[in-house]
Amino acid sequence: MTAAERERMIARRILENCMANGLPAAVAVARLAVNLKTEIHAAELADLALDMRANASHCKGWLENIAVLLSGKADAFDNLRSTAASVCHDRQGDETGEMTVRRLAGGFDEAVAISAAASVQLSSLGDEEKLSATTAEIVSWLERQDFTGADETILDIGCGIGRFEGALHARAKHIVGIDISSRMIAVARRRCAGLGNVEFRQTSGLDLAEFADAGFDSVLAVDSFPYLVLAGVAERHFSEMARVLRPGGMAAILNYSYRMSPAADSSDIRHLARIYGMDLVIDGEMPFRHWDGTAFLIRSTGGT
Repeated sequence: MTAAERERMIARRILENCMANGLPAAVAVARLAVNLKTEIHAAELADLALDMRANASHCKGWLENIAVLLSGKADAFDNLRSTAASVCHDRQGDETGEMTVRRLAGGFDEAVAISAAASVQLSSLGDEEKLSATTAEIVSWLERQDFTGADETILDIGCGIGRFEGALHARAKHIVGIDISSRMIAVARRRCAGLGNVEFRQTSGLDLAEFADAGFDSVLAVDSFPYLVLAGVAERHFSEMARVLRPGGMAAILNYSYRMSPAADSSDIRHLARIYGMDLVIDGEMPFRHWDGTAFLIRSTGGT
């Protein structure tokens, strides 16, 4: 089997899996970008999706959407692949947690230079409108959970380019966005310039030591815990979240890991919530249409 044939087989399996799980077409394209090398190009993948219609008539429209997203957009797909390749999701040999975080920070610096939108949500395909649609959907979900409020102070772990600060600033008293990537923080500050109740800080990514006990009403972590899990500092951050939250405050973790095991993620979250005296309110739901994120909502005990 040639390298190109192998890539084609992998691509078919990815599309079949995404179809079986009812994932959005943009998520499928993002997974192709993550898992395929350069032996197969966007136009070939578009043709593959169209060829698959013969045996998947129930998903004909979905496959045609895949083809539309890929057709005539070779440069965009190549940029998506480059963005994905900037951040290695594997632990390197005998790396310490601190070394892993430092490497990830460099990767995110590279990714945001290629595509700001794709660096924080690969399934945006680098399109700001797609990113905004997902951001709005997540914000709407947070509001339904009473996560926001005019008197609320929010900590955003792994704030990236500041998309949630821009979307939530009118719904909160104060928001602090933290990230390990200096370039992402720079982009976030530009995007949110003039928002008086928003601040950004570059942090070590190892803990939340710079923040006081019970200093926040809410903690948000969108797609940041998978990297904390990778670096071996997820439990430390969970304990720190419990410390910095006020009694009754809530933490929203959207994606705990990239292990592709919802049961393992749920088990870990339940275990950590029990250890650190928190109540698990939402356990691994997938409430979003535009994004395949898994939602956990945890409440600090002692409030109403």
